[in-house]
Amino acid sequence: MRQLGLIAHLRALKRDTHGVAAVEFAFLAPVLILFYFGMVEFCQGYMALKRTNHVSAMVADLVSQNEKVTKADLTDIFAIGDLIIAPFSPTSLTQRVSSVTRVNATTYKVDWSVGKGVASKLAAADANIPANMLSNGESVIVAEAFYDYSSPFDQVAPYVTRFGRMSYLRPRTAEIILCTDC
Repeated sequence: MRQLGLIAHLRALKRDTHGVAAVEFAFLAPVLILFYFGMVEFCQGYMALKRTNHVSAMVADLVSQNEKVTKADLTDIFAIGDLIIAPFSPTSLTQRVSSVTRVNATTYKVDWSVGKGVASKLAAADANIPANMLSNGESVIVAEAFYDYSSPFDQVAPYVTRFGRMSYLRPRTAEIILCTDC
């Protein structure tokens, strides 16, 4: 008799659909929440990458418009880069701008190089000037921006990604832009 009551109870439980939505939600909610935060993280990282690119391009553009610059001028231009990277912290942003001249088909020389947060000057070998960009005696402004992006979800998935960008622009008003105190 007792077994019959148990079987009837199990059959009734099998037909009962109350709470199915709650169980499905319990299975899907963690996946959807992870997907949402993953998309937020992707968008934040992509925005930091695009702003790093913009900093590099803007610094090259501002320097290339001059006939000569000073360290004070370049410090002011680097401050503009700090504003462009907002809303991200500018403390992780390093910048460097250099003037590079082509000596011959295989040799380049760095005329001057100034950085913010970068201790060393740009080496001619690291300039990576695109092929056929310059003729002998011509120069180019090389602006670099590097940003160490740290995830806002560091407690869950700690990592740091380093974004970097080099921009090349030829001087607009002079053959070679001089830096008087570099």
